[in-house]
Amino acid sequence: MAKIIFYGGKGGVGKTTCSTANSINFAGRGLRTLLVSTDPAHSISDVLGMDIGRSIVRIRENLDGLEIDPEYEAELYIEKIRANMKTILSNVIVEEINSQLDAAMVSPGTHESALFDKISDIILDKFNDYDIIIFDTAPTGHTLRILTLPDLLEGWMGSLAKRRKSIVDMNKMVTRKYDEKDPVLEILERRQQRFGEIKKIFNNTENLRIRFVLNAEKLPIEETKKAIKMLKQFNIPVDTLVINRIMPDDIGAEFWEKKKKQEKEYLEEIEREFKGKEFIKIPMLDTDMNKSTVDILSKYFGD
Repeated sequence: MAKIIFYGGKGGVGKTTCSTANSINFAGRGLRTLLVSTDPAHSISDVLGMDIGRSIVRIRENLDGLEIDPEYEAELYIEKIRANMKTILSNVIVEEINSQLDAAMVSPGTHESALFDKISDIILDKFNDYDIIIFDTAPTGHTLRILTLPDLLEGWMGSLAKRRKSIVDMNKMVTRKYDEKDPVLEILERRQQRFGEIKKIFNNTENLRIRFVLNAEKLPIEETKKAIKMLKQFNIPVDTLVINRIMPDDIGAEFWEKKKKQEKEYLEEIEREFKGKEFIKIPMLDTDMNKSTVDILSKYFGD
């Protein structure tokens, strides 16, 4: 049985409900389970009807939960870099770099790097505390980047460490200070080792399982095919697909009457909660999304 399970898939296919249901199933079987949301638009709290937040909380017996806040983790990530700089660089250089770090806070990639660091911390620090760790992720592209980062970052960090070591060796030859440890090299080697540990866990099929959630519709199927193909290039197998929202075989008037009644209640809630807003109401079509159906839907949009 896998220790770590990532739930991925196109937005709106039901990743959160499926990952939560799977977590409850494991916990009910007596397995210590941790459910982690990495999606900035957290909805585990909404599904379970309780506040979870960025600290681990008890959901029920054998089940704990955590919602990672990417914004908060990015701030911690940048502050950690600042702290490291103060120990290895002069104050003048630190001040010059600080403004660049402020800009990095909102730069592309910073949140992902911070999120990956947090995921790494959870996996490495909680690996022995739980029988199962389940990650409910953001839409597919985000999941793919997280899963492929260990392979990319370990190589990149190794390259940086190798270059730094060459500089350190040259300096030692000139200054003849052979006993002093280089703090930059220590940080690089420590991070390379950490990325290597995560990569080792991800590459062990006994530890890791990837489960893609999809609906029986064209767009989720096509996105899932592309995702599986990409992960195969990184030797990350996908062995389970969760097909969500399959209509019952004995579908009849009663089924649709219940669905229509529920829809009516939610439409009334929408109009009540968002009073004063303009509403564009688009009907459910009896066919898949394609060029023709998009043309049909286009008539519902005005100026």
